Formats: sequence, C-alpha cells, structure tokens
Amino acid sequence: MNETWKYLETDVLILGAGGAGLCAILHLMNHHPKPQVFLAVRGLFGKSGCTRMVQGGYNVVLDKSDSLEAHFHDTIKGGQWLNDQELAWKMVKEAPGRILELENRAGCFFDRNPDGTVNQKPFAGQSFDRTVHKGDLTGIEIINRLSEQVAAMENVTIGEEMRAADLLFDRSGQKVTGALLIDLRCGEFIVVQARAVLLATGGGPTMYKITAPCQDKTCDGIAMGFRAGATLMDMEMVQFHPTGLLAGNSMISGTVLEEGLRGAGAYLINGKGERYMHRYDPREERATRDVVSRSSFMEIMAGRGTPEGGIYLDASHLGAEFVMKNFRGMSLRCKDVGYDLPNAPVIVSPTAHFIMGGLRIEPDCRTDLEGLFAAGEDAAGVHGANRLGGNGVAESTVFGGIAGDVIADYLAGQHSKPVQESQIRKMIESILEPFERKPSVSIYSLRDRCKQSMWENAGLVRNEDSLQKAADDMNEIREQLSTISLTQGGRAFHLEWMEYLSILNYLDVCDVIIRSAQTRKESRGSHFRSDFPDKENNQPLYNICCSMNQKLQLSPVLMTRMKTDASESV
Repeated sequence: MNETWKYLETDVLILGAGGAGLCAILHLMNHHPKPQVFLAVRGLFGKSGCTRMVQGGYNVVLDKSDSLEAHFHDTIKGGQWLNDQELAWKMVKEAPGRILELENRAGCFFDRNPDGTVNQKPFAGQSFDRTVHKGDLTGIEIINRLSEQVAAMENVTIGEEMRAADLLFDRSGQKVTGALLIDLRCGEFIVVQARAVLLATGGGPTMYKITAPCQDKTCDGIAMGFRAGATLMDMEMVQFHPTGLLAGNSMISGTVLEEGLRGAGAYLINGKGERYMHRYDPREERATRDVVSRSSFMEIMAGRGTPEGGIYLDASHLGAEFVMKNFRGMSLRCKDVGYDLPNAPVIVSPTAHFIMGGLRIEPDCRTDLEGLFAAGEDAAGVHGANRLGGNGVAESTVFGGIAGDVIADYLAGQHSKPVQESQIRKMIESILEPFERKPSVSIYSLRDRCKQSMWENAGLVRNEDSLQKAADDMNEIREQLSTISLTQGGRAFHLEWMEYLSILNYLDVCDVIIRSAQTRKESRGSHFRSDFPDKENNQPLYNICCSMNQKLQLSPVLMTRMKTDASESV
C-alpha cells in the first residue's frame, strides 16, 4: 500500500469547535506572539457539535444573594461527592468572569429582567436560580458569537469536515505532537504536526439506542486519548437525560426537552395518567437528572409507560402563551414531529446525554501525556457521578479558556518535533484495510447491535449478568468488525467508512464503561446496579481510573475543599 498524505505544521492543533475549542482560541490570541492554530471540525464550522445543541443555559453566580460556595456545594452534592473538587471549584470560580467575557468580548446577549439584569432561571439540583440563558436556544447564541470571533482571526486555519483518526507521537514516542486527520470531502489523509494538541471533541454517548447528541459525536477524543495511553476516569458514569423526545424514526428523536420546562413546573405523567415522581424523590420533577431518568425508566419497566415505551411531559397547565414565549425552540421542534407542547402532553423517554468520565486532567487541563491537553466533555472530574444541567457549557467555556492560557505559556518552551512516519503508515494501513476485504456483514447491523446491547445491558439499570452480556456482545462485534468489508469506490463522504471508524471508537469506550461499571459494586449517581442498589457508605470514596496499558485502578477521592458530615448523604 503506497498511500500518501498532505502535511501541515502549526503551533496548536485543536480538535473540536464547540465551547471549549473556541474559548481556547480566544484565550490563545490574548498572548503575544499570537500562535498559529489549526482548528479541525468534524462537521461544519459553527453549525455542528454539542454546544450548539445546548438549550437550557449556563450556571453562574451573579446574584448577590447567591454564592460561589452554594454553587460549589450543589455541584459536589449533585455529583455524589465523586467530583475532583479542585476542578469543580475552578469551574464555579471562573464562570462569572467567563459569562461576562461571552457578553462583552464575544457579543452574546442573554435574556434580561425588566431592570436590565441578566435573567437566571431554575434548574434541577440547584439551591438558587442561577441558570443564564437565551430563551431555550442558549447554545446557538454562544456558538454563533464565538464562531464570528474565531472566523475573523488571521492566525486560525479552520478545517471543516475533517475527522481526527488518531493522535501522533514524536520520534521518541514520549510526546504527543499532532494527529492524523481524514478530509471527509475527498477521503484523503492529512498529518498535522503541532507543538501542543487540545482534545475538545465533545464526547457524546451515541453508542446507546436512544441518544441526545448529534450523531457525529462518537467519543472520538476520549477514544483517541485512551489509545494513545492517557488515563480515563469515571467512565461508568453516563448521564441519561430524563426527557428525550420520542419521535419514531425522526432524526430529532432522542433530542432533549430541557429541564427548564420542569423547573417552570411541567409534570411527568405515566401511561396511567398519574404523576409519579413523588414516589421516588421529594423534589419530584426538580430532582437531579440521574434520579428522574431512573424513576421514569422504572415506571416504563413496571408497565406504566405509554404504548410507545415512554412517559408524558405535560406543560399545558403553564399556559400556551408562557410555554411558547419561554420555550419557543422546543415548541417548534415538537410541532415538526406532530406534537403540541404548549397545549398537550408530549411523549418522552430517558436519553443518553453526557459522559461524566473522560481523560483525567489537572486543573490546568494537562493530561498525563506530554503535549496533550483536554477540556469539556473529553475531560473527567468536574461533575463526579452526575452532572447538573447548566454546568456543562460552564465547564466547557471555563476550561477551554484555561487551556488556551496554559497552552500559550507551554509553547514558550517547546520546539516542533517531527511525527513518526512509521506510525502514520501503520495507522493508514489499518484504517484502509476493510476496503481490501471480501463482502461480509453490514456495518450498520453491527452499529445497531452495539447501541441495542449498551441500552439494554449497560444503560440506566445494570447488574453483573447484564454487564457481562454487554461485554460478550462487544467482543463479538469487535471480532465481526475485524472482517468487515467496505464498499469500493471513491472515499469522499464514505458513510460506511465513517461508521466503521465510529464503531472502533465505540468499542474502545464501551469496554472501559463496562469494566468500570463491573468494578463499582454500588449504586451512585448515574450508575445504578440492581444487584447493588445502595451506596457503599461504609467505604472510602474512590474514582475508577483506566489506561490502555494498565488494569483498572481505584483512586481515592480527595476532599480538598468540602468534607461530608453527618447531615450529608455520600
């Protein structure tokens, strides 16, 4: 095989153009001399990714009656005390400055109160109404304004529809010094050599049957980091949002109807017409996402769901005018698939939404691999066992900015180091191998089997038998994938090829999710085991860590800023 590639050299390679990646660029450009940045976007710049899909808002302390300590406590309590407290505190402390930066520098305009102050709405799991928003289209506002800023920067090269396949090392094998990309528009390979690499691809647990993120989010950053040798943490913690729209085969089925609806007073109703959350938690519909999702799942499994296999979200009693004014985006999306959110119940289901786990990082976004940084959903630690709604976009923009500042300082002592040509050739040979095989099973059947098994066996409710079934299924899928054949012809926008690469990433990430879930023999946050339904309150708290070359390890949770007392449930 004599495949060639295009070669580019830059100072910083950023993979992902959501809140983390774009804020990193804004902060990189605060430094002199301004570095050269190559921004690789798997989709279209400003029109794709997870941050753009954010509806609800941005948690931040602005009101004098609120406090950083209260936001921090809510975050730690919501995360069931597994959070890295230094990371969580960094997010809480930096968020007020970052929201002002988004308004004053990027040009975001968030909803206001009649007196001109920023409006903050209630979200689940919070002791104070601190969620800043732009109606129910907050992510679009943030991404539109950040994209405008970045697009005008001369030092930034934007590579649209470029998929990162794997990370590259220098000739010593000790430093990450770039990545191998695929230009989806022509199917050609691009090697980008850089002095620093930031993973900001947005995670995305789309390896489940019902899922909220866009389908170009396939845990690329987490999988690439893992294969390169970075340590992953908290991978058993996968968040399922309680209210994913059930809309048959529509592309928007599974997308989130955000909890601002429940914060405003919308009800969850089972197939018998009963409100049920009071049976599971005194906070009812405003309980945290893990509790509400699991409660809804239990109702469905007990035969009290709708004929479609979901439950009802009912906001009609709030008044059609109120719902349409405050949740216009969701109302129009529901209308597109035949629902009338302002006036009638909508069928929803728990939907895979967010991975709390990811690469283990320091508070300055460094990973344990030299030259590699991570921010946003690619990184673990901020959210612990469960993420509060509104903390996701706060995390991505805060740590994206931190990464930009830290990388700028890091570059001062770094010279460009050539990538290994032998590593590149080996990667390309492996990536193209399926084109040389004889026809076999459908790549789409393997994808669907992976999603179904993870949903049934390693999803909202798990146990030893189901997790072993998931592990066996993943092993069989991996074996079949090794014999898969891809359609010959041009490689431009080759959907089968992209599915093949996505499933490879799924399998690496699913393996760590399953093994971590098998190791945690308790129920905590988003991780619920029917064979161990209680918390291990008599045991020290721990995070589960895993790297490619090591077995799973238990790392003690450090209570650096807040310790539990008798009144706290850990």
